[in-house]
Amino acid sequence: MSGEKDIKPVLTRHGNGREAVIDIRGLKKSFGSNKVLNGFNMKLYKGENLVIMGKSGSGKTVLIKCLVGLMQADSGRVEVMGNDIARLDGKALDLLRADIGFLFQGSALYDSMTVRENLEFPLRRHKDKPGNKTNTEVLVMEALENVGLAHTVDLMPEELSGGMKRRVALARMLIMKPQIILYDEPTSGLDPITSKEIIELMRHIQKKYNTSSLIITHDVDCARVIADHMILLVDGINYTEGTFSELSGSTDPKVKAFFK
Repeated sequence: MSGEKDIKPVLTRHGNGREAVIDIRGLKKSFGSNKVLNGFNMKLYKGENLVIMGKSGSGKTVLIKCLVGLMQADSGRVEVMGNDIARLDGKALDLLRADIGFLFQGSALYDSMTVRENLEFPLRRHKDKPGNKTNTEVLVMEALENVGLAHTVDLMPEELSGGMKRRVALARMLIMKPQIILYDEPTSGLDPITSKEIIELMRHIQKKYNTSSLIITHDVDCARVIADHMILLVDGINYTEGTFSELSGSTDPKVKAFFK
């Protein structure tokens, strides 16, 4: 990454005394002549639900990849829990990622594994993480009970509905007790009733575990219910930000387009 001269000033938004668990400043990423991120700034505070909305192709996925070190930015700075991502080696990145939970758009369960085996997988991969010495069965059942699906422990993913798969994916994420959760379109492809259940479950998780969550979504209803703060990603920058009521009441045409 290039030097500090490429870094834009930190956002003035403060966290009311809370620490910023993610701090992104002046993030730039281009692919050829296509400037995907063009000086993006963001802060996620401890215990906060931050929603990012942007059109398809606006750079949301690139942002997440830069955030967890899967892609190197052209310039700017990304700090996660005080760690400069650009300065971490592979082992340090893996340790940091163990504290970050991911809920993928398609749930990403392993079709050849039972629900139990899906939940055991991250425990085996990160068996040396502090706190993972607890009995595996206890952790699996606790995680499934948190999402109301303890009875599915020996089922295969193909035996689950779309909403159940999403909840199992949430349980697999929770089993690692992450400090930060990244949600990628958590309600995509779900019917309205199931979407509401997932949103309520996200709220429950945030309150119970005091997690800090970054939610990428096109779902206005999801944003309305879950967001403590929102950022609209337009033209590679944080075009505007605020609460849901502030942004949904904007007269700016680019902002209004998100809330039609």
